[in-house]
Amino acid sequence: MTTPLVELEEVGKNYGNITALRGVSITVRAGEVTCVLGDNGAGKSTLIKIISGLHGHDAGGYRVDGTETRFASPRQALDRGIATVYQDLAVVPLMPVWRNFFLGSEITRGSGPFKRIDADAMRETTDAELRKMGIELPDIDQPIASLSGGQRQCVAIARAIYFGARVLILDEPTAALGVKQSGVVLKYVAAARDAGLGVIFITHNPHHAFMVGNHFVVLRQGEVELNATRAELTLDDLTHHMAGGAELDALKHEIDSVQVSDMGALHEPSGEA
Repeated sequence: MTTPLVELEEVGKNYGNITALRGVSITVRAGEVTCVLGDNGAGKSTLIKIISGLHGHDAGGYRVDGTETRFASPRQALDRGIATVYQDLAVVPLMPVWRNFFLGSEITRGSGPFKRIDADAMRETTDAELRKMGIELPDIDQPIASLSGGQRQCVAIARAIYFGARVLILDEPTAALGVKQSGVVLKYVAAARDAGLGVIFITHNPHHAFMVGNHFVVLRQGEVELNATRAELTLDDLTHHMAGGAELDALKHEIDSVQVSDMGALHEPSGEA
């Protein structure tokens, strides 16, 4: 097995007296999608912040390319090829697609007082990179706000790949999308995987995860509920764990016991003459 791009081992994170993560281990390899699932409050956001360098971990180990690592900022993580695409995408809605593609990393020409952005080069590069991902836009100058939610997500994915991402963290990319647009995004998640990237796909939708995932981690209240490969489970298994797994089984048993007890009480003789 090749060295994982990213590996977390028994990672923990506390905020004061609140334990956000406890003993979380995940492995991200090149050419694979690692799906991290969980309800709100499960610890997904904290996990993203640790991997992307926004927050440090308090316990356990974090390795990048096999080397123990502790990032001081997201910039350091990005320099190591770890890019995060958040739900809000951090775009400027009224700017053209190509301006958003290069936002903060513009191509320039000239020097000193004659230095200016190279709009033609950025237009050509943006169009070429989007086409590599199978995204063909009729007008690269159209405001990015005019694109569908799925298309905007795909532009963000293509941008991260162009700027050297080896590990791509996708924060709930299909959460606010309909079926068709979710399908578009999942197609490009698979394209990033097939291009050799390690993808961390954060989601609460087991159906979306199972369509593209190679490895699955389910978090519950900051701990790992499930850590399995695709060969080790079915969609029904994944859905069961995502829905509560053992907790639901225990609740069902408790409800069944109460129902049986109530039925028995209804059939007991009253003792009256």
